[in-house]
Amino acid sequence: MTSTSPPLVVMMGVSGSGKTTVGAALAQRLRVPFADADDFHPPENIAKMAAGIPLDDDDRGPWLQTIAAWLGEHAVTGGVASCSALKRAYRDILTSAAPHTVFIHLHGDRDVLAERVAGRPGHFMPAALIDSQFATLEPLQADEIGQTLDVAQPVDTLVEQSLDVLASKGASLA
Repeated sequence: MTSTSPPLVVMMGVSGSGKTTVGAALAQRLRVPFADADDFHPPENIAKMAAGIPLDDDDRGPWLQTIAAWLGEHAVTGGVASCSALKRAYRDILTSAAPHTVFIHLHGDRDVLAERVAGRPGHFMPAALIDSQFATLEPLQADEIGQTLDVAQPVDTLVEQSLDVLASKGASLA
């Protein structure tokens, strides 16, 4: 990423980590578009998760390709997307269209996140799937652009920390 690159960010983590809340706040702060990856799921994926059945790689493939396309479309103007991006292979799909994407991994205690998910009215993701997401989660690797942040912080603090990460990676925040 060069100092003139607009910020292109994926807020990643398991369900309940605050990806949408922190991502939307960061996008507003950066004055760039925001996309919630949940909105890109086809009806079959939503029905499967609502039934308590974890998605597999075949389910996630087309969904990830759609999010990658969104990132590619916003590579010049910048943007923030929330996406679980649990596996390295998933993140590789996302960066295939936008290699300078920065991943902010919102990570927290399993019980806290399960409680958050259980308390969300009307969301298709049941708390029962938290364990499958933690089992699937592969932390960011040294050659990936990004950083892990602790979700125990207030949203404003997480946004500030995200801005610090972006600045350290050379994103233009002006």
